[in-house]
Amino acid sequence: MRKVRLPPGPAVVDVLGTALADEDRERIRHPAAGAVILFTRNYENPDQLRLLCEDIERLREPALPVCVDHEGGRVQRFREGFSAIPPMRELGRLWDRDRDAARQAARAIGYVIGAELGAHGVDFSFAPVLDLDYGASSVIGDRALHFDPTAVGALGSQLIIGLREAGMAAVGKHFPGHGFAAADSHVAVPKDDRTVKEIFGKDLLPYRKAIEAGLAAVMPAHVIFTQADAEPAGYSKFWLQEVLRGKLGFQGLVFSDDLSMEGACVAGGPRERARAALAAGCDMVLLCNDPKGCDALLESLKGVSLSRLEAWEAMRKKGGRDLRKSVAYREAQQRRVAMATALQKPEMGAAAPIQENPS
Repeated sequence: MRKVRLPPGPAVVDVLGTALADEDRERIRHPAAGAVILFTRNYENPDQLRLLCEDIERLREPALPVCVDHEGGRVQRFREGFSAIPPMRELGRLWDRDRDAARQAARAIGYVIGAELGAHGVDFSFAPVLDLDYGASSVIGDRALHFDPTAVGALGSQLIIGLREAGMAAVGKHFPGHGFAAADSHVAVPKDDRTVKEIFGKDLLPYRKAIEAGLAAVMPAHVIFTQADAEPAGYSKFWLQEVLRGKLGFQGLVFSDDLSMEGACVAGGPRERARAALAAGCDMVLLCNDPKGCDALLESLKGVSLSRLEAWEAMRKKGGRDLRKSVAYREAQQRRVAMATALQKPEMGAAAPIQENPS
């Protein structure tokens, strides 16, 4: 099949299995497609993943970036042949003991994630999570670095730097914060009733630091912040245009969270959700695990151009060599292992460990 020469569109499409089916190829070659997201169902082993990414790359010119949720802990799509990345809360635990060691470990983990994904043809991961751990949200839980915005800002920034040193862009999520709302936006429509002032004073602080560190993209939450807007953040001009673009000065890409989630359903069907997200300020939209819905979404977005081409290009991985053979990768792995060892040692006067939320 010949390469199609097309500018990227605003839709992120997924793939059915471990190799491309004809319908996958048609979606990737559709004018509205602008990136490809992979899941656990798309992974068998490192060689298979590399071949899959090469097949995706051969379909378009310019090639569409390949992305994945690869945060660590319970959200790590590829496991066999990849380093086990700990839940981000482990970095927060280390922060409470040794802040310098935690910063070094965060940077090292970012480097390991970037080096390993890049070596297999993946361009970027939807990471880091910049939500604060208020202890209310089970869907966030140990995915959050800490409850302290200073800690989250510092550690999130180091993760971003580590990813960038491995040639990979970072995506901060879930703007402006999913940690306070108890409901899971995969199956419900969460609401956060705090004042805008309180959210600005806490949840936005990590984003300020992350943007300073070179954050390339942001994913908003499917959460309604009732004191600010009647719409979820991903459909809100207030949050995406007035706050993120205006007050925070963010110039990168904005990806919607998965529009198949229950938290996104307030806008109507897939077409209406995509239009609402783009109208509010999202640059790219995701609709995952729904092939028919994805086809309808692609057709509805035919002719819709992606305006931030430079920001889109920044999501492509940088450099061509396998960084797993580098001294920097070996050193990063040593710091990752040292972190796990340090956290196994009992701390004098330490409180009982926090119970982890089930996935």
